[in-house]
Amino acid sequence: MTLIFAGTPPCAALALDALVAAGFRIGLVLTQPDRPAGRGLHMQPSAVKVCAGGHGLPMAQPANLREHEIHETLRAVGADAMVVAAYGLILPPMVLNIPPRGCLNIHASLLPRWRGAAPIQRALLAGDKETGITIMHMDEGLDTGPILLQERIAIAEDDTAQSLHDKLAQLGAHAIVRALRAPTPARAQDATNAIYAAKITKAEATIDWSRNAVDICRQVRAFNPAPGAATTWSGTPLKIWNAKWVAHGPASPATVLGIDADGVIVAAGKDAVKITELQKAGAKRMNAAMFLGGSTLGLGARLGT
Repeated sequence: MTLIFAGTPPCAALALDALVAAGFRIGLVLTQPDRPAGRGLHMQPSAVKVCAGGHGLPMAQPANLREHEIHETLRAVGADAMVVAAYGLILPPMVLNIPPRGCLNIHASLLPRWRGAAPIQRALLAGDKETGITIMHMDEGLDTGPILLQERIAIAEDDTAQSLHDKLAQLGAHAIVRALRAPTPARAQDATNAIYAAKITKAEATIDWSRNAVDICRQVRAFNPAPGAATTWSGTPLKIWNAKWVAHGPASPATVLGIDADGVIVAAGKDAVKITELQKAGAKRMNAAMFLGGSTLGLGARLGT
């Protein structure tokens, strides 16, 4: 079977590696154009471009997929199907119809739950107990196509967006190989159960200490590594990278209730949050003991001020 592969970040490179290892012929790799990155803003290739180069695969980096020239390039490959993994560009109807077996997308949720841009973060914020990978046939809608295969995993109590992303990237790489090797009849999504996973904004990362401690801890996990759950102390921005729920009686929200080498306990609207890893503006991430060693933060202090 000949495939076109379209993807950009490291998670997509894992899927490309898996397809090559499984013996599929990759007739063309599509990835986004090189972007400036790092302190010097030097042009950097995507992880998929690096991966494709390592395998000696032909590549194209169109700025969009609307031009006639790229359509002709895709047709000339003679691919049976296209695999899409976090590509980052919209596939117009013309492109969706080029491969006879269609375009297959690797999506990081159990569709129709969490259609859209941020399924991992939204699952964590909602307190979902499980998530997974869906392999679907792409159509013109937003993650609305029929489902070919789903793989489920439990969400651990200490999973962050990063750790869950890494687990799902591995799962997705295995799932796409399985879906192509042993295709099953596609089933339509139940649109009545659809939930949209809107793109994360920085404003959502600001901690509201009047909320339930459980919700705040979910927020910390969902926004690790980006953009980082945020608060302030005496006007200084703080990022909260890891925190645990602890039972506690009523107290004024945002008040520091306890301090020890293991963490800083802060009152929430219900119960309390034990912060175990944090970061002051201009400093490195550090555990609570290291942070407290160079800080005047004490009992009765209030965060969010």
